[in-house]
Amino acid sequence: MIVTLLTLANIAGGILLGLATLDKWDGKRHFFNMIASAPVPFQTVIGGILVILGLIRLFGHGGWLANIVSVLGGILLLTHVLGKAAAFGNTLLKFSDKLMPFKAAIGIALIVIGLITLF
Repeated sequence: MIVTLLTLANIAGGILLGLATLDKWDGKRHFFNMIASAPVPFQTVIGGILVILGLIRLFGHGGWLANIVSVLGGILLLTHVLGKAAAFGNTLLKFSDKLMPFKAAIGIALIVIGLITLF
C-alpha cells in the first residue's frame, strides 16, 4: 500500500515539477498541460506524501537514492507551505530555494522512479 501510494505520488509530483520540460518535449499538443491540470489542486497533499513516505521508506527499507529524490521533490512541492511554518520554515524555505534550479531534473527523475516502480 505504501509503495503504491508513493509510486503514484512520484509520478504526479514529477509531472507537476517537470511540466516546463515536458511541455517543451511535447510541442504544440499540450498533452502534459492537460494531465497536469488534474493534480494541481492536490499539490500540497502530493508533496506531503512524498516527504513523509519518502522518509519512512528511507529509514525503514533502504533504497536511499529513490527515496531521497522523493523527499526533495516533496520539499519543492511544499515551498508555498514551508514559509508559513514557524519553527523551521525559514531553513526549509532556504533549502527549497537552493533546489529550485534542479526542479525540472527532480521532476523527470520522479517520473522515471515512479514508472520503474510501477513496472
